[in-house]
Amino acid sequence: MSSRPDLLVDVPTLAAEIASDAPPALIDVRWSLAGPPGILGYRAGHLPGARFADIDTELSGRRGAAGRHPLPEAADFDELMRRLGIDDDSAVVVYDAADSVPASRAWWELRYFGHDNVRVLDGGYAAWIAAGQPVTTEEPVVTPGAFTARPGGLPILDADDAACIAKDGVLIDVRIEGRYRGEVEPVDAVAGRIPGAVNLPTNANVGADGKFLDIETLGARFDSLAIEPGTEVGAYCGSGVNAAHTVFAMTLAGRPTPALFVGSWSNWIADGTRPVATGAP
Repeated sequence: MSSRPDLLVDVPTLAAEIASDAPPALIDVRWSLAGPPGILGYRAGHLPGARFADIDTELSGRRGAAGRHPLPEAADFDELMRRLGIDDDSAVVVYDAADSVPASRAWWELRYFGHDNVRVLDGGYAAWIAAGQPVTTEEPVVTPGAFTARPGGLPILDADDAACIAKDGVLIDVRIEGRYRGEVEPVDAVAGRIPGAVNLPTNANVGADGKFLDIETLGARFDSLAIEPGTEVGAYCGSGVNAAHTVFAMTLAGRPTPALFVGSWSNWIADGTRPVATGAP
């Protein structure tokens, strides 16, 4: 992969940075929709100096009509980052178990709230372990930070915006094909998709090892959508976590950063009057 050191960091580089006089702040965001809670993995072993943030309860607002993982309030995100020891000028690295899905959501939130100096560990905790790097069960003593949340750093969509982009731009549904077609729906109460959305599953952005595909291959995936210059592009999934992975991957590949429909499908179907499409497009 061509180097994008502003977005993605590999294990050897991060290990050297951790051992330096100015290590980055590490945030462990391991999470799985099916469980178990990520904090259990963190307590069993994590990168030295890492502190934990929970996708469900800390990096999301209260679930409801806004979706299963709505944006936290700026004040709540501000408080969380300060508790994690993050300052406005902190270098931050986020990581998860392997595939960078929750890490991409954490990256996206930091960028949305105005913090640009944040990277994702490619391959996550699995890559760190595979490289023989040390882990610890010791939780660091963190000096509270002086973080200031400044919303608006990345574009977002609400349901009406998503409908407009599906009609006049390109709205990417990043869920697996069966959920896109409405053939299966393991999580939400209604199966189907936003009418006009196109399907490009986010799980194909990484290889079997959880590391991102090379930039050329990623670029070819997104170019297959034939997005014309100047076209508005958005991304959604079930609740705004997996879609953040595609937002990150498109940015990594040098394509324009799509707007994220944070509420995604779980917000779309909360209003029973919104249309639902099923079957082949």
